[in-house]
Amino acid sequence: MLEDPTEAAPQLAPDSSWPPGYPQGYAVVDVETTGLARDDRIVSAAVYRLDARGTVEDHWYTLVNPQRDPGPVWIHGLTREVLADAPLFPEIAGALAERLDGRVLVAHNAVFDWSMLAREYARAGSAAPVRQRLCTIALSKELGLPLPNHKLESLAAHYGVVQERAHHALDDARVLAEAFRPSLRKAAAAGLRLPLLACQPLTEWSDGPSGGIGRQRSYRPTSWRPSRKRPACPYPNPGRYAPGGTLVQGMRVAFSGDTSVDRELLEDRAVDAGLHVATSVSRLTSLLVTNDPESATSKTVKARSFGTPVIDEAAFMQLLQDVTPAPPTNR
Repeated sequence: MLEDPTEAAPQLAPDSSWPPGYPQGYAVVDVETTGLARDDRIVSAAVYRLDARGTVEDHWYTLVNPQRDPGPVWIHGLTREVLADAPLFPEIAGALAERLDGRVLVAHNAVFDWSMLAREYARAGSAAPVRQRLCTIALSKELGLPLPNHKLESLAAHYGVVQERAHHALDDARVLAEAFRPSLRKAAAAGLRLPLLACQPLTEWSDGPSGGIGRQRSYRPTSWRPSRKRPACPYPNPGRYAPGGTLVQGMRVAFSGDTSVDRELLEDRAVDAGLHVATSVSRLTSLLVTNDPESATSKTVKARSFGTPVIDEAAFMQLLQDVTPAPPTNR
């Protein structure tokens, strides 16, 4: 029997004390995919719609024919035969958009789910109607939940939510919705500012050679602006970022992995704030920004070996709001 996770949350205060700036509705999303790369495809998607207080309104689920090999069947259980008669993404894009429209997208490691949705909509020649997203990993950190790690099963166990079919999009979305509800109530009771991030939809996507299911298709994202060489940072490097402190103009910042905000736009904001955007990690790097610090990319491996501080995109965006000016130089 599934325990009611709201029992673990603080009692709600009167309606008038609910934080007025909180969103009016949420779409808790989970997608299963053919893999983790930029050209991978969605094979199933689920949405639980919640109202402003986290009450479940309805849920929706669909399979999606990825028109290529389904990838890790041993994880999501969806074989080529199961997906052969499933609708293509453009055929379900409208129904999915209706469930996302006007709501904050909520997901566990939301940068991944958002990125996959944004790419699928771009391939279909449209854009997902999502303006903000909320990652339950970031919310758990803000709440200081005593979790052993950031896996969904750990968050579910904390609130007594029983997983029935891990890596099944509908059940994962259900579990996350039930775990998000008490987290939302805790945040509201504490007057906590939710870690909302803006979503930057892709507007173009060019296809490579096509192929049916079982043959990989190659996709290339098209940036919304032409690439260009950035001017040199005018400030000296003040050294490494001190966790808990502020960014200082001249710090060397590197990025790794997918970001919710378009990477070029994110780099622009860093440059505008007086930071040096580095393309690699060295002993001189002040900070590495990544939403997947446990990944074994060359940048994260080097950052660990050099002792370079690592933060996620949400924390970096907060720090960008108050960058310390570079100290004056003696001439």
